Amino acid sequence: MKKIAYIASECVPFIKTGGLADVVGTLPRKFDRSEYDVRIIMPNYMCLPEKYKSKMKYITHFHMDIGWRQQYVGVMYMEYEGVPVYFIDNEYYFNGFNIYGDVKWDIEKFCYFCKAALSILPSIGFRPDIVHCHDWQSGLVPVYLKTLFASNPFYQGIKSVMTIHNLQFQGRWDIKTVQEYSGLPGDLFTPDKLEMHKDASMLKGGLVYADKITTVSNTYAHEIQTPYYGEGLDGLLQARWQSLWGIVNGIDYDIFNPAKDEKIECKYNTRNYKKNKVKNKLALQKELGLPEDENAYVMGIVSRLTDQKGLDLIDHIMNDIMTDGTQLVVLGTGDRRYEEMFRYYEGFHPAKLSANIYFSDELSHKIYAGCDSILVPSRFEPCGLTQLMALKYGSLPIVRETGGLKDTVQPYNEFDGTGTGFSFANYDARELLNTINYSKHIFFDKKDDWQKMMKRAMEQDYSWDQSAKIYEQLYSEL
Repeated sequence: MKKIAYIASECVPFIKTGGLADVVGTLPRKFDRSEYDVRIIMPNYMCLPEKYKSKMKYITHFHMDIGWRQQYVGVMYMEYEGVPVYFIDNEYYFNGFNIYGDVKWDIEKFCYFCKAALSILPSIGFRPDIVHCHDWQSGLVPVYLKTLFASNPFYQGIKSVMTIHNLQFQGRWDIKTVQEYSGLPGDLFTPDKLEMHKDASMLKGGLVYADKITTVSNTYAHEIQTPYYGEGLDGLLQARWQSLWGIVNGIDYDIFNPAKDEKIECKYNTRNYKKNKVKNKLALQKELGLPEDENAYVMGIVSRLTDQKGLDLIDHIMNDIMTDGTQLVVLGTGDRRYEEMFRYYEGFHPAKLSANIYFSDELSHKIYAGCDSILVPSRFEPCGLTQLMALKYGSLPIVRETGGLKDTVQPYNEFDGTGTGFSFANYDARELLNTINYSKHIFFDKKDDWQKMMKRAMEQDYSWDQSAKIYEQLYSEL
């Protein structure tokens, strides 16, 4: 029986700010229970929903040295869909309405969390073969394992995996502060270990000390070894390339599946999609106050509205996109600049653009089901889940060839009749516009080819089961 502890700052269904939570909450359920004992360790935030808090059981508590002081460590427990989840309890660190805030405070909080996550293992009677750590918030776990905990026989031989979900966020602060909060010895804060541009980086520590490193797509694993995508860590990642795996995230086909989705107007599958998908388009147009026209070409954007997502490209070409017969539906929140941009264009093109500057899970499902294509022109995209959902719903993704977008969307080739979407290579507004116009040409003039492509897209398998098989391979190597 292989024993694995997932250590992370967030996890669905308890709390989520991004794709990290989906991975931590879904992946442990996909392993064969007769071969794998997978458990999750996360903070017991005060802002967790009451319906979960009320089900937690108290297990134990103790005090732990962190830096120069002692801190309380409580352990709460519940089982969720067969997976044991341990919550580290400390009101001083995990109070408040948001799980992240001021960077300096977050660094202190997650230094505590990393040490506590390892410290609770003997008291819960669980000695994992592997600790699987996610992003910078658990970056010090591999460091502690090989330094402060290394002389304790209980911890000897435990291997670690560090997963990068987004390299932009690294848990960086000045060395003196991080050393004080973590209690790590001074000789670890050197350029070959935790030091980075005169600061200390918690993520870098994890990448130096982990036995294996993974990230969330194959292309992103290559990209982060270059200066453009490497965020200052490209040299380290090049040096560790033999330990670096790219494994695409999956999506949960129990939730995102037009054949059983209760949130959409009309369910459909690969047999009846030609007849039924269009009913979702008409329902979406009606709900959002757009002209109801089944022949219109409807594009969707479901996204955080930030620079990373390529929205500055859309800004450059918006008036060129909004030609007759085209509609655009936007859903998301983010930078004010982009929120206002979409509102501005909606005022300009009220019959062609619906800007929904909020987030609604229900509306996102209706957009995936009701649109003809989904735009994802990201500057960089470690994995991306939007395009995976779009494929399943037969809404053809229009993506930039980067990270997980390149790995999961095969560009249409009209000569050999292959492809599951449309893509462009350079981060350039004209290239994006040309690709959108090409997709319109296929949609309006080659209906039969478009429908075949929809079927191919819906037949792709990006379920978690596929990803879990590769993770099993990785764990076996360790």
